[in-house]
Amino acid sequence: MTEKQYIQFFDTTLRDGEQTPGVNFNTKEKVQIALQMEKWGIDVIEAGFPISSEGDFEAVKAIAGAVKNMTVAGLARCNEKDIDAAHEALKDATDPQIHIFIATSPVHMEFKLKMSKEEVLASVAHHVAYAKSKFEKVQFSPEDATRSDWDFLVEVVNLAIEKGATVINIPDTVGYTNPTEFGNLFKYLKQNVTRFDDVIFSSHCHDDLGMATANALAAVENGALRVEGTINGIGERAGNTALEEVAVALHIRKNYYEKETGMVLKETKRTSDLVSRLSGMPIPRNKAVIGGNAYAHESGIHQDGVLKNPETYEIITPQLVGVEHNSLPLGKLSGRHAFVDRIAQMGYEITDPAEIKILFARFKELADKKKNVTEEDIHALMVGKSIEDESAYELKRLQVQFVKDGIQAAIVGIQDKGNKDAKMQDSATGSGSIEAIYNTINRIMEQEIILKEYNIEAITGGKDAQAEVHVVVEDEDGKSYNGTGIDFDVLTASAKAYIQASGKAKNKQTIEKVSAHF
Repeated sequence: MTEKQYIQFFDTTLRDGEQTPGVNFNTKEKVQIALQMEKWGIDVIEAGFPISSEGDFEAVKAIAGAVKNMTVAGLARCNEKDIDAAHEALKDATDPQIHIFIATSPVHMEFKLKMSKEEVLASVAHHVAYAKSKFEKVQFSPEDATRSDWDFLVEVVNLAIEKGATVINIPDTVGYTNPTEFGNLFKYLKQNVTRFDDVIFSSHCHDDLGMATANALAAVENGALRVEGTINGIGERAGNTALEEVAVALHIRKNYYEKETGMVLKETKRTSDLVSRLSGMPIPRNKAVIGGNAYAHESGIHQDGVLKNPETYEIITPQLVGVEHNSLPLGKLSGRHAFVDRIAQMGYEITDPAEIKILFARFKELADKKKNVTEEDIHALMVGKSIEDESAYELKRLQVQFVKDGIQAAIVGIQDKGNKDAKMQDSATGSGSIEAIYNTINRIMEQEIILKEYNIEAITGGKDAQAEVHVVVEDEDGKSYNGTGIDFDVLTASAKAYIQASGKAKNKQTIEKVSAHF
């Protein structure tokens, strides 16, 4: 196998993915996701945009110090201060990379940058050289490449390589292109960029027209050696290329693509679930590769065929992406040592005795309530604790009065974690139990927020399944905040999710950022 046959995976869940409205990962969550990405086999992780906020800077710095087997990238505009911030944030990284960008399409140059072609070229020349003076690995992106003039694009790319760029990323910033067109663009670059084979070419696609995965694969067919995207395809507008789809496609159709990757596919579902829960974005059941229905067969003909030979209707085995159906061999009589050993096998590194004590107590409570404790239950327990730890408020009491065909009432008690003396309780009514709970929380928080999304799903099957609730709320300024709640009781899970989202809105935890659109 030659180096040219290896396809790198570049994950931007923590940068482009976090630009999804309502999604905000804190530093602890970002490090947790980064460590899981490392297990999944990601080659490069874009840890954030250091100049955009203090939070992003600290997260990039924390990830740079935490991972050892991944390149850690920081984003920067063609601006010396951006580059300096990225360099400072990444100074502890084992393998740092900077990713700089500037727009090259006519519409962006005229209306956003207000720069001529000559000015853009001058900026590229200066800032790529400046970045190269601080980083061995320099990735350059001509923003909105697919709507740029191809000859000008070649001129920009040639200049960037001349000044030291080691990776050239071709972004479909607004999801405008299609597979044939995108493939032809890479062919054109291969024919006209003087040192095409001396650097790595990458694709970064958005899914506005539903073609992000197909476009990424078209780029791979025509010379791209790196694919950028996010887990679950999250991101601005319709999202990004879903990396799990590309990874599995290259594996299942390796007879066609003849490419290799370093992806550990059995970690796919675990990675997907982690990002889903921490982002508050549920995975559609019909989502390719990791959706709940991806391996379900409703048709009698399909069921008959699968029973006779799974290959009749199933090209991907559930086990390939880590979808297991084994119950966790632990129960209410299991000891702490067995529990700690098992969560370590599942990839969790918990060393704080106090945290282990809390987790074990929650596990015993879980085992008392469930006949069969599955790995999904344990993952939910771990993520649920992380979510609750980061929430500024805690649900202390919930009492709901239900009257058929009548007005429902709720009493809610909330504890402000930052002020142990601030125990708040109130009551309100609503046309349904959820509305009554949420009206009460609004009264306690003394704010008017609007529920924009409410999703509920069972973590496992059966009547003793835990409920996972995701909500998105919007404040009076139109800003979105998400929340997640996990509990055996649907109403309790719903209250936890709304309290978390409301707490973010009340404390304005969403930081204004300099967003990067490409």
